Amino acid sequence: MRTDNLEQENDTWGAIGIGAMIVFISLILVAAVASAVIIQTAEKLQQNAQTAGDDTSDELSGKLTIMQGFVDNNNDYVLYVRLAAGSDTIAADTISWQLFCSPGAGYEDSAAAFGAAQVGLQSQSAFSAEATLTIQNPYKILIAANICDAQAVAGSPSQAAQLFIHVENGGTTFETLDVATHDTGQAVI
Repeated sequence: MRTDNLEQENDTWGAIGIGAMIVFISLILVAAVASAVIIQTAEKLQQNAQTAGDDTSDELSGKLTIMQGFVDNNNDYVLYVRLAAGSDTIAADTISWQLFCSPGAGYEDSAAAFGAAQVGLQSQSAFSAEATLTIQNPYKILIAANICDAQAVAGSPSQAAQLFIHVENGGTTFETLDVATHDTGQAVI
């Protein structure tokens, strides 16, 4: 004869196993979300670093270094420049300037790019219409100022003007021009 066991036992082992499994799965999900956030943050930081590196490269790959500057016979400024270390070849028509005189006296700019007529090899007496500037040659640049020319700056209380030379998609060079007199050949740098 067969006996049926009609008593029901409470089995708590299964309940503990299911709870542990739920906790384990939730920990895996939390770890997955956390790792996704970390990966996304790392990618964003890498993109920011790449952008900063590219911007720095652009700044350094197109910049002028001013070696000397003088007043010419028209009260303009002739600057002797070289490309800064690490610079690429620069087209003359991508260079522009801004000149600031003493307060209230004026501000002016090149109103466009220099143009090839105002850039020349330093070794030549005339401006030779150089189309590009290369790293191996020194050049001269004419700053043909109207408001902030050497005579106006020499007569101002500060006897100084601030010059910014910009290279399109490149760097900016800053220099203070100290003009004690407007005599031809007077050093301003």
